[in-house]
Parts: sequence; structure tokens; C-alpha cells
Amino acid sequence: MRTARRLLLFTLTGTRKLHTWTYSSLSLVLDHLSTIPEEEYVRALPGFGLPTLRAQVIHIFNCEAFWIHTLQAARFKDEDAANWPTISDARLLQSRVGANTLAYLSGLTDEQLNTDTTLHFPDGDTAIRTPALILHHVLTHAFHHKGQIVSMCRTLGYPAPDTDLNQFE
Repeated sequence: MRTARRLLLFTLTGTRKLHTWTYSSLSLVLDHLSTIPEEEYVRALPGFGLPTLRAQVIHIFNCEAFWIHTLQAARFKDEDAANWPTISDARLLQSRVGANTLAYLSGLTDEQLNTDTTLHFPDGDTAIRTPALILHHVLTHAFHHKGQIVSMCRTLGYPAPDTDLNQFE
């Protein structure tokens, strides 16, 4: 009698690689943001869900940290963008959040990455998702906001260089 082998849609190796590429792309954005005047980093622009470049940047890392904490059933408190006022500060947050994500991944197997997990939210709600889905959500979410940042830079008169993922390997 043969047993069916469960299809593992995502691997830890692939997920770590995508995370690394995403962080490389975000680092290019931070490099660009470090070249524009500081007052532009906090200038509110109408038409964007998060009105400043700083708010967009900090939101990316808050989102990742929230989901990793949720996967670990750990408490999380959003970082206030005002407490991370400079690009150097944002790089520190990026480093801290990224290291926490990679540490979380190091405790998983490919099987666990693809296994449904019950998530418990602060408001008492629950959801069932795989860690792989959550991590891919986090990374695509980062690219959504990276696009917002690039658009905001263009609006402010500081067009960003190519920050697309396809340049990394």
C-alpha cells in the first residue's frame, strides 16, 4: 500500500531567498531615500493611504513583525514611526525585524511551513493559515508599499532608481 505524499508548495530555502531579495530591494529604496532632503521624508502627500515616506517605510516593517509575532503566538505592539525618525533608524528596524523573521524560519521544517496553523489575534479573532502563506503575504505587502514609496518619491521630484526584484540573484 502506497501512502500519498503531501505536496509542499513552499520551501524554507525558497522563502528565505525571497525574503533576502525583498530586503535587498527595500535596501535600495532606503539608499535612495537617504539622498533626499530630510523634510521630504516626512512631508505628507495626499492620495496615499499612509501619507509620508517614513510612515510607509515603518509600516512595512511593522506588518512583518506583527505577522511573525502572530505566528509565534507572541504579543506585538506597533512601532510608532515618530520613534524611527531617520533612514538610519529605519535600517535598524529593518535589521531587527528581518533577523527575527529569519530566526523564526530557522525553527521550522518545510512541512511546518506548509501546515495550517491557528492564528490568534489581539481582538480575539482567529484564522487558519499556513506560515508560508503569511510570509508570502508579508513579502508581497512590502512590494505594494515599496511601489507607493517609489510613486511618492516621483511625486516629490526625486524619482527612484530601479528597485525591482529581478535584479537580485
